[in-house]
Amino acid sequence: MTAFLVVLVIILFGVTVWQMNKIFQMSKSKSDDASEVANDKDNKINGNLMLGFVIFLYVLAIISFWKWSDVLLPVAASEHGIQIDQLMLISMILIFVVGIITQWLLHYFAFKYTGKKGNRATFFADNDKLEFIWTIIPVIVLAGLIIYGLFTWTDIMNVDTEDDPLVVELYAYQFDWRARYAGEDNTLGEANVRLIEGVNQLGVDASDPNAQDDKVVNELHLPVGRKVLFKMRSQDVLHSAYMPHFRAQMNCVPGMITQFAFTPTITTAEMRQQESVTDKVARINELRRERSTELAALGEEVLDSYEFDFLLLCNKICGTNHYNMQMKIIVESQEEYEAWLAEQPSMAEVLEQ
Repeated sequence: MTAFLVVLVIILFGVTVWQMNKIFQMSKSKSDDASEVANDKDNKINGNLMLGFVIFLYVLAIISFWKWSDVLLPVAASEHGIQIDQLMLISMILIFVVGIITQWLLHYFAFKYTGKKGNRATFFADNDKLEFIWTIIPVIVLAGLIIYGLFTWTDIMNVDTEDDPLVVELYAYQFDWRARYAGEDNTLGEANVRLIEGVNQLGVDASDPNAQDDKVVNELHLPVGRKVLFKMRSQDVLHSAYMPHFRAQMNCVPGMITQFAFTPTITTAEMRQQESVTDKVARINELRRERSTELAALGEEVLDSYEFDFLLLCNKICGTNHYNMQMKIIVESQEEYEAWLAEQPSMAEVLEQ
């Protein structure tokens, strides 16, 4: 730490000397030397560089889309995900169209109207027409996007209880997830972190009748085609329940319950058959085989083959093991879901053990 401070002091001292030298240079009387004044040749070079730079930006964007477009998420696996993707697409199209036009005008004008000796720019004190145009157009576009986004958000967040959504609690803690199903009554029992003890990892209130049939699991199963209402809690710090394939994310805040609902539309088995997913899985496994060959040569354990799964991730940097905080999600038929849930022990059974 001392060495770092010494180096920092030396650097700051050098900057101070440099700044003082600039001040002294500026304080000297002007000379006839015009070597630091841009001439026509300098302006022409800079104009050409500006034009070349905008062309470079366009080429770079095209290469990026061509080379890395396959790293995007596959088709949305939830009903509202289609609306999210559509809103995102419209926003990105507008951003790219406006960006391409404005960047071209900015750099092209710098190229076309480079400074020349004897030329003077036309000066306008004000232009009401131009100011109206460049004010009203962004206002209309942004207002349209904001209103569209608000309607989309309201539609997604408005949970109709008449649909009888499946109620599931997502419980976050450093550095893992647990899910609690509401059981046959579809009503979660009361819970409090102060009640955490032994096998009762989520602090479920054992005296609450609604808690008796609750089931705590470490793997999330969802029935396809049925709305799921997630109630989210955090035990320690701020986490964020992020399910990218369902276009869903909601913060898990200590001391309060947040919620988010969506309807899965694609099962895990169906998603594994998507062409974009199979191609990505094949590329990942090819990389794993290459890496496994290197590990085998070193006498280390080789990597297992990768298989696609929906995942629940934490999207907040919540600590040293944040990167490893994830839970597998399986979307299946109603019959498969009910068969799996029937095999899970209830809170009453767990607490009796």
